[in-house]
Amino acid sequence: MEISSILYATDGSPHARKALDWVADIAVRRRAKVIIVTAYEPIPRDLGTPYLEELMARRPAEGEALVREAAAVIDQQGLPHEEEVLEGPAAEAILQVAQVRKVDLIVMGSRGRGRLEAALLGSVSQRVVQEAPCPVLIVR
Repeated sequence: MEISSILYATDGSPHARKALDWVADIAVRRRAKVIIVTAYEPIPRDLGTPYLEELMARRPAEGEALVREAAAVIDQQGLPHEEEVLEGPAAEAILQVAQVRKVDLIVMGSRGRGRLEAALLGSVSQRVVQEAPCPVLIVR
């Protein structure tokens, strides 16, 4: 299987950070381009000032910090990369970028919440696995 482009989705969680190690390893071996993606939930417009303005500034900045952190790891490997910070539900953003960019592989962390759910994929991971146009690697 040829892998020339990898979409790495991050939310800054410990599992996402572990997934970044996998992305770097695979990308180095395959000399693949990495597309780093993070998404933040839309900001409720009915939130009053000054909270609305604060959130409108903070959420994109937090997303930018996440992709810069990942980009620094990819840069250390000398690999080409692009960065996407998108507003909207994470699964939809990941799937849209994967479709538009025609990536060969999606790599992302899993997320367990409770004892029973710890063995299951998080809702974002689960949706991406079900709907992705390419293979998906979920890292725990």
